[in-house]
Amino acid sequence: MSKLILQSSHLSSIHRSSSKFLSILSSPTLITPYLSVSCPTRSPTALQFQCRFSVSSLSLTHPLTLKPFQSCRGQSVRAFDSSDAKNEAPVEQELVKKDGKDGDYDSGVNNESVKLTDGDYPSGEFEFEPITGWRSFLVKLKMLVAFPWERVRKGSVLTMKLRGQISDQLKSRFSPGLSLPQICDNFIKAAYDPRISGIYLHIDILNCGWGKVEEIRRHILNFKKSGKFVVAYVPSCQEKEYYLASACEEIYVPPCAYFSLFGLTVQASFLGGVLDNIGIEPQVERIGKYKSAGDQLVRRTMSEENCEMLTALLDNIYTNWLDKVSSTKGKKREDIENFINEGVYQVDKLKEEGFITNIIYDDEVISMLKDRLKVKADKDLPMVDYRKYSRVRRWTVGLSGGKDLIAIIRASGSISRVKSPLNSSGSGIIGEKFIETIRSVRESKKYKAAIIRIDSPGGDALASDLMWREIRLLAASKPVIASMSDVAASGGYYMAMGTGAIVAESLTLTGSIGVVTGKFNLGKLYEKIGFNKEIISRGRYAELLAAENRPFRPDEAELFAKSAQNAYKQFRDKAAFSRSMTVDKMEEVAQGRVWTGKDAASHGLVDAIGGLSRAIAIAKWKANIPQERQVTLVELSRPSSSLPEILSGIGSTIVGVDTTLKELLRDLTLSDGVQARMDGILFQRLEGYPYSNPILTLIKDYLSSL
Repeated sequence: MSKLILQSSHLSSIHRSSSKFLSILSSPTLITPYLSVSCPTRSPTALQFQCRFSVSSLSLTHPLTLKPFQSCRGQSVRAFDSSDAKNEAPVEQELVKKDGKDGDYDSGVNNESVKLTDGDYPSGEFEFEPITGWRSFLVKLKMLVAFPWERVRKGSVLTMKLRGQISDQLKSRFSPGLSLPQICDNFIKAAYDPRISGIYLHIDILNCGWGKVEEIRRHILNFKKSGKFVVAYVPSCQEKEYYLASACEEIYVPPCAYFSLFGLTVQASFLGGVLDNIGIEPQVERIGKYKSAGDQLVRRTMSEENCEMLTALLDNIYTNWLDKVSSTKGKKREDIENFINEGVYQVDKLKEEGFITNIIYDDEVISMLKDRLKVKADKDLPMVDYRKYSRVRRWTVGLSGGKDLIAIIRASGSISRVKSPLNSSGSGIIGEKFIETIRSVRESKKYKAAIIRIDSPGGDALASDLMWREIRLLAASKPVIASMSDVAASGGYYMAMGTGAIVAESLTLTGSIGVVTGKFNLGKLYEKIGFNKEIISRGRYAELLAAENRPFRPDEAELFAKSAQNAYKQFRDKAAFSRSMTVDKMEEVAQGRVWTGKDAASHGLVDAIGGLSRAIAIAKWKANIPQERQVTLVELSRPSSSLPEILSGIGSTIVGVDTTLKELLRDLTLSDGVQARMDGILFQRLEGYPYSNPILTLIKDYLSSL
């Protein structure tokens, strides 16, 4: 049975969620996509480009001039007011000053504006166009002069093993693991590469979100438009793996395959009883009834609000799974659901019901492919693996880009403001580095548009706000589109708010507009273990966070609550302004609630449903680039190869520090606070203060190891 473990919100600085640290990377790399996209043809109407959303109808023959930061609903603009008395009025402060002059704000009011729906945006749908004539001759010529590592035998089968974690970042040749951009790029190249006969996928247990799975599945379906075969071999399978495999033409499994299509679950863990037993009292201030990190620390059971939110997420994912699988397998949705509820695990039954093609071993699949490709029995099947094929340039297979450049800026992982001494090249989003990249794109005239690819549960509140500001400044000078991957929640959504339009997968986890913060009262624990701490202070609130050996005083608790409420109002009000909503309307969808991309779109938090290709199509549209014209994507977030990565890539097993230990050490540094992660919880980061103590460090070290 698949377990949908949804990371809950946080205890600490604002806009945090827990997640594996992914990466925000650096040096630029050119990627030249070859995508033919379809776009609705409409008569042009007034286009509004509000702080995150460009709103318009499209006429391909009459390009429109974009006006940055126009309200898509024609609302006036007024300064933010955090007081409750202003909650019924539209949020109207324009945070970007016109021409950089103090007190001179660009309201961007346009009462003729209209709101666009998902269908009004270009679809970005892939349309395969065979390379023929003189272009085919040029491709053959390029292959003759290709670098040795780009040479592939004619009639080869591309093999890719989809298993474990899949990063949303590009990876260097020495970096281990799978990269979603390179997986998708391989599908596109293979579709056009005359040397590739088909694709053979090994699909095993995946450790990624549904957003990435949806993106890969879309590329499998697109590849099939080339007329080449795509075959899946699945030795171990749950819902995610079958969701991918069902898009393939044929599915093969070994006789003893592990199949468990039993349904999906969602889990939430609660530490209230554990912390009580060891003498720790979490003092939590959460703003947003759906912010559940505080619940996990204080409660012993799930709250009604948390249950409501998780149930809705689970229903969305399960319904999507049933609909997509039934569509690709040509079965009724009810039949698929009934089959799942039978608890079938025997592969014979799966074959009998048409869920798989045949029960054979891997070598038998290869023999079958040899027969299909007319390879002699005593010869090996020509194959090229994922890693080698990732080094084949698009230019080699005839997929050249155009002169128009679109910047791709990837933001993956937890958000921090500055780089700590133990940060590696792939250790999340470093605010100051991200801002440098944004500014370089804004100052450059060569980029026609920018796409910010977000795969982040959030992090440091200040860093999120600073990046949001820079993204808005960039969006004032050129079209900026947010493309969401698995998750773009809290601080991740904060970043997306600064763009001109947001594109999310239907199962992206987003929203989580809320705040939770707090501290641990360790007084009882100190008594149990005989530890004592005395504090000498000056200033009424000097001990607000320093005195973890006692609970808040009433006046301290009041100040702490007001601070959290103020932070929430800033986040919510900026979100309301960015979405051209009233505060009351935004309050209905905020409250710390996590939404799937599909539901977020229906509630006005997301503009369009789709992957990176749709974000590219929308960026072209907003930049007045015809949809049929090719563009060149410039990757500005590419990893640099560290020595441990290089040695690891060539097979060394005794080099560097173990990934988990490195993350723990990085988290335990005294740089901008310390976090401890446990089943979706980020604890109060107290060690960042100079008066931190070793007892709390040891407790968090222990909890992190569970």
